[in-house]
Amino acid sequence: MSHAQKALPASLTLVGAGRMGSAMLSGWLAMGLPGSAITILEPAPHPDLAATCAAHAIALNPPAGTLQPAEVLILAIKPQMLDAAAAALAPLTGPATLLISILAGKRIADLAARLPDASAIVRAMPNTPAAIGRGISGVAANGAVTDRQRALTDALLGAVGAVEWLADESLIDAVTAVSGSGPAYVFYLTECLARAGEAAGLPADLAARLARATVEGSGELMRLSPTIAPGTLRENVTSPGGTTAAALGVLMAETGLDPLMREAVAAALVRAGQLSG
Repeated sequence: MSHAQKALPASLTLVGAGRMGSAMLSGWLAMGLPGSAITILEPAPHPDLAATCAAHAIALNPPAGTLQPAEVLILAIKPQMLDAAAAALAPLTGPATLLISILAGKRIADLAARLPDASAIVRAMPNTPAAIGRGISGVAANGAVTDRQRALTDALLGAVGAVEWLADESLIDAVTAVSGSGPAYVFYLTECLARAGEAAGLPADLAARLARATVEGSGELMRLSPTIAPGTLRENVTSPGGTTAAALGVLMAETGLDPLMREAVAAALVRAGQLSG
């Protein structure tokens, strides 16, 4: 679907324009959402945000009395701010409003209890590569979300990456553990690879460059090979009895990377459940 064909809201209010909110805003403008349809509420706007709003005729922090329910209300504030902000957010919702929340740990039931006028609610878990339009979001909806509202969600979250609809909201915690936290795992892998190179005798700066370029290039190769499974890509660079096979013998051992990654994701899953409780 082209940008011109995507569903666009007649009006959208974004509450919170930090890194993720600003990334989404850039994506919306790039896909053709007019600035005149956007209102942003951000108590501490960065100068770059203020400049963007001025350039695109976006309403930034208009007087509270002028605010009306929008077709889409997106919450991108810190989760711990929800309770304090609920009273001010209430006038922004109405029976026809689609509420999209990216607040980690806040369930659809939590949102419905604090904003009872919002009947259609979507809960999303994006990740930080959204900042470059390469994120991925796990998304769950309640039963009141219409086909039109699903299309709006696809368009608005799709502006910063892929969108995966979940069969049940309970899967959000697992999404958080895999893709929400996952970029940190990849960054740490890069750090470890660089330190291993240094331990093998490489200058630290060279080891860091080699590790970074290897992770970047491997990720891009995987992106450009969508029909090839990661396991096949791995096998393609593994010659029997060669250096890669020797290294994989360690990583694929019974106590190697696979069980360690399972343990790491399981720990993140437990913590996500605690934060949601």
